[in-house]
Parts: sequence; C-alpha cells; structure tokens
Amino acid sequence: MAPLPLAGIRVLDFTWVVAGPVATRLLADFGAEVIKLERKPGPPGSRQTGLQGDLHRNKRSIAVNMAHPRGVEIARRLAALSDVVIDNFSARVMRSWGMDYASLQAVKPDIICVSMSGLGHSGPRANYVSYGPTLQALSGFTLLMRDSSDAPVGYGYSYADMVGGYTGALATLMALRYRQRTGCGQFVDLAQFEALVSVIGPSLLEIAVNGRPSAPPYYRSQEMPAAPHGVYRCRARDDDDDRWIALSVQSQAEWERFVKVLETPAWSREPRFQTLYLRMKNQAELDRHIEEWTRAQVAEEAMALLQRAGIAAGVVNNGADLCARNPQLGAREFWGRVPLPDGSSTQVTGIPARLSRTPGTIRTPSPLIGSANEYVLGELLGYDAAARARLIDDGAVWA
Repeated sequence: MAPLPLAGIRVLDFTWVVAGPVATRLLADFGAEVIKLERKPGPPGSRQTGLQGDLHRNKRSIAVNMAHPRGVEIARRLAALSDVVIDNFSARVMRSWGMDYASLQAVKPDIICVSMSGLGHSGPRANYVSYGPTLQALSGFTLLMRDSSDAPVGYGYSYADMVGGYTGALATLMALRYRQRTGCGQFVDLAQFEALVSVIGPSLLEIAVNGRPSAPPYYRSQEMPAAPHGVYRCRARDDDDDRWIALSVQSQAEWERFVKVLETPAWSREPRFQTLYLRMKNQAELDRHIEEWTRAQVAEEAMALLQRAGIAAGVVNNGADLCARNPQLGAREFWGRVPLPDGSSTQVTGIPARLSRTPGTIRTPSPLIGSANEYVLGELLGYDAAARARLIDDGAVWA
C-alpha cells in the first residue's frame, strides 16, 4: 500500500475539548504524526473509549507543564521539529507562552501555525472565551431552532465543533500545499464563529440580501418550495414509540408518485391539494393527512416504499439505528474498531472520505496522557534518561 497522504507531516497539537481535536484527528487519520501536548496529568483510568477515545485515535500524547519554564522550552523545541502547530484557545493564550506565530517563526521560519480561536485574532471580541453552544447562539442557529413553545433550544450536540474541526483540517491542508509550492509557512487565523456563520444558509441570505431576520423554519423547506415537507411520526418499533420519517415532495410529478404510494386516498383528490401552491397554502391540513398514513407505517418500510417511487424520504435515525441497524453504514464498513491494551476493542467513527490509492486508516487507540513521553523526549528531543528523570522531578513533565 502507498504511504498515507500526510505521512512525514508532524503536527504539534495544543487543542482541547472537541473542535480542535476533530481537526487533528482528520490529519492523523491520513497519516500525519500528531503529538498531542497535554497540559495536565491524566485522570484515573483510561480515556480510550467514548468520545475521547474517538477524538484522539491515531495520536501520540506528551504531558507537559506549560506553567514551568522548562515545559515551555520543551514545547518550543518540539515546535522546531514540527510542520504545524495548532491550537483552539482564545487568541491570547499562545502569545502568553511565547508560542504565537511571530515567536515560533523565529524558531522555524517555515512553520505553519493554525489558531482555531472562537472569534478570531482581531476585532473587539477577539479575547472572548467561547464554546460550541456559545458560538451557535452568536451565529443565530440557536434562535432558529425552536420548540413547540417557540423558545430557542439549539442543538443537543455541538454542531459548531464539527464545523470548526473540519474547517481547521481543510485550512491546514491549504497552508501545507502553499508551503510545498513556495517553501513559506504562514499563520492561519481561523475564527470558528465565522466558519459557523458561513454555513447558516438561507437565514444569512435573508438578512444580507433582504435586510430582515428570517423566522424559524421549523420543518418547512428552506431551499425551494415543497409540500409536503417535514417530519412525521411513524408506528412504534418494539418498545420504541419515538419513530419518525422525514420526507419532501417538490414537484407535481413527485406529488403524483407520492399519492400513488399512499394508494390515492380521497383527500389527495381535493381541489386544495392539486397544485404545489395550494399544498403549501394548506400545509397544516396536508400534514395531518400525511401523518395519518405514516402513523400506520414502520418508518424503515415507509422509507423504502417512497424511495422506490423516487421520493426523498429518510428515517429519523437514533443512536441504535446508526450504530447497529443502518445497512448503508454497515455495508460500507463505516464503523471502525481499535484494539485496547487489555485485549478488548472499542468502536469509533469511520473516515468519511475514501481515497482509492491512499485511504485513511484507524491504526491506534486514543493514547493515555503522557504515554509518548519517552518517545518525544528521548527519540525526538534527545534528552537522555537522567535528563528525562530530572524534568519529571522538577515538575516540567508529568510521568
């Protein structure tokens, strides 16, 4: 097999929480050597399963005390041996350690520094602290997501972190390509807030073009006219009575195929449902009729029926559907497994982009904090055993 695309690239990873680790995980999956610099000792037990196990697979870990001058010295020496230094702190943090781009460029002129701060390195809010839910509120996503009482609810999981993470990985690749062509590194100022605003979609255009905020879309189509369009309750499955299907009918030809699947009920021939305009005008009544049908259907069977008729329809999957019952993910072997030191294994998310010649791989589990201390301090930085012991005794490195 050919070497992985990023083989030979070393990334010094200061990231934490989710957004930054997502970015570096993508780089690690495609062959980069990602050395995660941990800033505190690890908690008791293993972090090799669950979300942390998923975020940090394929990486190495060194535990360095960045409050200690010799800890900062280790980080700077490691940066000098790296191609990329990446963080997702607020703008001031790396500067306070002397690890900002201007400082590191003096150590390694072609270094690439990627800073995935919440709000960027300029502007009146550059030093604000933020997390995914904060950014979702600032960007308008939380307000657009309402419950039945019209109160903002937001996402159950931090969509902002995924957007920031994937954008961070892409920005790193672009900077590496530029360096390959020119020999020059650069500073990447990635504001996760801006990455999130850029994908807000029609609501952003409503404000920018029409000068007015848009109403929450609920389950109405935002891309183009469609009716029916929404999420409809289905029949219970075993003891799970929270089963739903999403579907969208956009054209007259699709409508005719749709009602044929429903065996052309009498209501579908009523004048108020004969054109797309009238169906949208009478959408509340239309939705009640659609749900009368879906409530009698098993969600998966209804999806198959509608898809065979060329209707966009999909089960609203829960965790069990995705992990254990999804035939598409199963057939494509999306879920990966990595072995653990005790002989067991853990399941992790797969790699969504498949390169025909150099596919990414899941090779190692999430490292225990500090597990690569010997490799990094000894093999890479050249500290002998006595020097390594002194670093630990002095509190610059945690064993």
